[in-house]
Amino acid sequence: MSAPNALRRIGLFGGSFNPVHLAHLVVADAAFEELELDRLFFIPAAQSPFKQGIALAPAALRLRMLRLALAGQSHAEVDEQEIRRGGVSYAIDTVKDYARRYPMAELFYLIGADHVAQLSKWRDASGLAGLVQFAVIPRPDEPPVAAPAAFRVRCLRGVPVGVSASQIRGRVAAGLSIRWIVPSGVDEVIRQHRLYL
Repeated sequence: MSAPNALRRIGLFGGSFNPVHLAHLVVADAAFEELELDRLFFIPAAQSPFKQGIALAPAALRLRMLRLALAGQSHAEVDEQEIRRGGVSYAIDTVKDYARRYPMAELFYLIGADHVAQLSKWRDASGLAGLVQFAVIPRPDEPPVAAPAAFRVRCLRGVPVGVSASQIRGRVAAGLSIRWIVPSGVDEVIRQHRLYL
């Protein structure tokens, strides 16, 4: 791991990761390369403010799946701070923490293209706009979405992959295979704990 003072370009990848899947990993690698990041942090939410009606797998299991998915990756790690804080997870709290700990670093927050139009509705949107640049993950076959004026947004070329966590949960509930769309260790945890049934 790099020394904290050596980190100049940091990627923050927040989300429910319910479960983490290969599209998360593919776009994270693409963002790491395109943005020339020194480190990429996966930050699972205790509870997303945008997905309060969706049942989450237990936090301990989502963390376990993320660690299994990132095993052996020297450029990425899991940050548990939102899980530890509990309650609804707001990006501004996490971004302020990184800005405090890494005052010399440039922060990039990865989001899916479907969230761009809603940025002005995020908690303390103006504060967030001043602290972080948003790196937008493209969706397959969808045109770029215009960002609210105050936000610094960079659209990644990336590798758009048409896989979502909701599709995976649906396949599990229907008794269909999720092999090849989640890492094998994640598949094993889902089956062992009978998640998403």
